[in-house]
Amino acid sequence: MKKLFILAIAAFFSVSAMAQQADLRKKISVSGSAEMEVTPDIIYISISLKEYLKDNNSKKKVEITTLENQLFAAVQKAGIDKENLTINNLSSYAIATEKKKNPDFLASKQYRLKVSDLNKFNDIIGAVDVKGIAYTNIDSYDYSKIETVKKELKIKALQAAKAKASYLVEALGDKLGSVIDIQEVNNEQYPQPMYRNTMMVRAESADAMGAAPADIDFKKIKLNYIMNTVFEIK
Repeated sequence: MKKLFILAIAAFFSVSAMAQQADLRKKISVSGSAEMEVTPDIIYISISLKEYLKDNNSKKKVEITTLENQLFAAVQKAGIDKENLTINNLSSYAIATEKKKNPDFLASKQYRLKVSDLNKFNDIIGAVDVKGIAYTNIDSYDYSKIETVKKELKIKALQAAKAKASYLVEALGDKLGSVIDIQEVNNEQYPQPMYRNTMMVRAESADAMGAAPADIDFKKIKLNYIMNTVFEIK
């Protein structure tokens, strides 16, 4: 009997605790959104240079150092800091070894170039011997003030949610209370770059020193944030 009494008391207090924990506040759930499109201003491009034979004559090889010097000079002329051009592979030792084994070996090197203006990239590529360019390709891109834009959009989305909740609640003669819950929905879109002309420049298909630089058209980065909120109704 005593055990049953203790169990009944425990059950009573358990139900009371659950009742106290239940949120009986009047609430309204709304969403607010904000979006913006920005043009990428940080672009990483891979460039591959490769030695070639003039008129298929092994004695008239255009060395990789010649092509490198052309690239370095073009980057400098474009006003781009040398730190923005880096080597993607460390193959100098392998190149030297292969050349000792095979005098006809054609060396290649890959670079990564950071630019903020694609017109400068076109100027740079146009200054390099086109037959020495194996290919170029865009690795990635970004926007320099992306974090500032994200912060502003999240704030605007929250403000939009609050404004919506306010006029809905006031339409019923109530007042909006403080926020109870906030959930962020990220809809960022980083579309792939669109090419008006192919960016792959093949030495074997290029006219001698006469290929036009690639013409690239970027789609903008679209940032969209939705803030799901819950407000108390007073």
